[in-house]
Amino acid sequence: METRAGEREFSNGDVYCGQLKGTLPYGKGKYAWPDGIIYEGDWEEGKISGRGKLMWSSGAKYEGDFSGGYLHGFGTLTSPDGSVYAGAWRMNVRHGLGRKEYCNSDVYDGSWREGLQDGSGSYSWYNGNRFIGNWKKGKMSGRGIMSWANGDLFNGFWLNGLRHGSGVYKYADGGFYFGTWSRGLKDGSGVFYPAGSKHPSLKKWHRHFGYDDTGNFLLSHNSTVNIDDLRNSKAVSRSLSEITTTSGLARTSERYPDDYWSTSDPPRDFMHHGPASKSARSVDSGQSEGRDKNPIVFEREYMQGVLIKERIMSSIDMSHRARPLNLTKEVTVSACVSFLGGRWNHYLMLNLQLGIRYTVGKITPVPPREVRASDFSERARIMMFFPRNGSQYTPPHKSIDFDWKDYCPMVFRNLREMFKLDAADYMMSICGDDGLREISSAGKSGSIFYLSHDDRFVIKTLKRSELKVLLRMLPRYYEHVGDYENTLITKFFGVHRIKLKWGKKVRFVVMGNMFCTELKIHRRYDLKGSTQGRFTEKNKIGEKTTMKDLDLAYELHMDKLLREALFKQIILDCSFLESLQILDYSLLLGLHFRAPDPRTDILDPPNEMSDQESDSDASVDVSLPREPSNPPKGLLMVTHEPNSVNTAPGPHIRGSTLRAFSVGEQEVDLILPGTARLRVQLGVNMPAQAHHKLGQDKEEPGTVELFEVYDVVVYMGMIDILQEYNMKKKVEHTCKSMKYDPMTISAIEPTLYSKRFIDFLLKVFPEKA
Repeated sequence: METRAGEREFSNGDVYCGQLKGTLPYGKGKYAWPDGIIYEGDWEEGKISGRGKLMWSSGAKYEGDFSGGYLHGFGTLTSPDGSVYAGAWRMNVRHGLGRKEYCNSDVYDGSWREGLQDGSGSYSWYNGNRFIGNWKKGKMSGRGIMSWANGDLFNGFWLNGLRHGSGVYKYADGGFYFGTWSRGLKDGSGVFYPAGSKHPSLKKWHRHFGYDDTGNFLLSHNSTVNIDDLRNSKAVSRSLSEITTTSGLARTSERYPDDYWSTSDPPRDFMHHGPASKSARSVDSGQSEGRDKNPIVFEREYMQGVLIKERIMSSIDMSHRARPLNLTKEVTVSACVSFLGGRWNHYLMLNLQLGIRYTVGKITPVPPREVRASDFSERARIMMFFPRNGSQYTPPHKSIDFDWKDYCPMVFRNLREMFKLDAADYMMSICGDDGLREISSAGKSGSIFYLSHDDRFVIKTLKRSELKVLLRMLPRYYEHVGDYENTLITKFFGVHRIKLKWGKKVRFVVMGNMFCTELKIHRRYDLKGSTQGRFTEKNKIGEKTTMKDLDLAYELHMDKLLREALFKQIILDCSFLESLQILDYSLLLGLHFRAPDPRTDILDPPNEMSDQESDSDASVDVSLPREPSNPPKGLLMVTHEPNSVNTAPGPHIRGSTLRAFSVGEQEVDLILPGTARLRVQLGVNMPAQAHHKLGQDKEEPGTVELFEVYDVVVYMGMIDILQEYNMKKKVEHTCKSMKYDPMTISAIEPTLYSKRFIDFLLKVFPEKA
């Protein structure tokens, strides 16, 4: 049908003037709506498609690409307030690369996703501040550099608009702080180099803080600062320009994404970064005398923004100090995996991902059904050979040839569903492109541990004897976790074996990570209830060291109903393990400390909070993460609101929300001021108070005991449940009993082990007086 020029007026008052194909607009034309909206441009089959200009009665206008009646392609939108966006669109939403100039002169240049800044991008504020880095859902998240107009600069990791992870803060006067942050607050160990002191070579520390040798940013959100490495580094000064250039993020040719946090000024703690002590003030007063004339540096430890430890060191001594003690205990790997290392370890991780992807993909489509006795038998296995070049059933890969065996696939498929774990999420966590990372272990087993990229799953190598115990107990385990949804016992998601081409066999179990939480775990303990050898040498305690029974210096007091629910389940779980003749299990305990009451002599100067408000069509509100004048403290339990907390199941989530005596025996959530509302469950997000008895020089009759009391959030679970009371353990018990008190050693009869374990935990979690 040929097109023709014409004019058509519709019954609703719309008017079209241009080319028509039949009765529909086609080609070039102008369309006017009664409310004042006008479109002029291309049409196709009665729909706006091609290039055109759309003008609203409010004064807004868009000029660019259209498709099927939508803003789609590349175009420029000018808003009534004067803000301008020029970039990619998808179905009326900003999506792709684009630049937005806001009415207040802020500018964002970078990547957008579904209308929000997402990806790489730079945001420049009208006052001279600038952020270059990664964004997610409209907030600074990932690697990035924030520079302030006064010359301060932060180079590190961000999460939801807040500094989170490792980073380096450079002050305008030349001082540096190398450390870690958690949700905008300094949290953990760090080193402060005042202006004039020698600091580590920034080029040398690129890899330590997440860069490779080419300057690409590889920083991890949970990476930590090694104080000993900083202590022993030789100092080389670097200018501000070198920091921004070597990061690889400050090149003018790169463009980045939007939605943000308004940064008017650097946080006050960065502006007044010197220590509050008298010695520090005397150091600061001499900073103007010249470079390298200040020999003092400060090792610091923060908890939730509060300075709790400070050690004054000489930068000269630090640069000549002997090699430091390694805080990570080296592990002698057992024979089954001792050949692994470097390249072979990388192959092993690839093989594990390939096998799990194959197994889960094969078993998931099978129609759901109840497990049968045959599902636990020796014949219940999935086996497959994975040649490097691929086969009819397996894809080609960059590892070495291997045989894969998956144990009891239907049982573990049902367990994952019982734990409300989605098969796709499970595969993406373990088999996604981000891969697995190896974590160190100070245990005696010699096992290798891997952690999924999202911290949800722990993968551990097993001895053959442990695999046999797990498969023998599996029917009873399946029944127990099905009967008790709040069980504290480790969640198992799969058991696998890899056989490499030269015959070596490596066995794995996939478990839930009990410390998968948005809160930082400040203290970790492995508690068995025994005392013989159950302590950690002080010089081997690091930030992530898992300590033992005798290292625990706290009593944990919690709500009456929470405590009752906890011990009811502990007794059930211990009875289950006792019936299987299991011993050597532990309670893995993690404590998140809320900040203690501030003391003015160790706190950075207070900061005033300021919020900016603006129209939604103007710049996006961004309040720079500031250090609050009083650090967050206190925990509050409130009535549970399902819509206000994340109720999605996770690898460490267990069952129902708990009830608390303190709010009238109702289900409760935990509110952490300044953080979030958390769902309280058994072993997860449990509020408590940690009582630490203060040492006194003389104990006299009638003396009042003094305690430090901290608000804590408790995480816990029962681990290492694969050791039977076999002949080897009986011999160990006999031999050690000749040297030590039998009730202080770990290897004792399972009934006694269970009783001692519960009695010990009753002392750790005493009843409130």
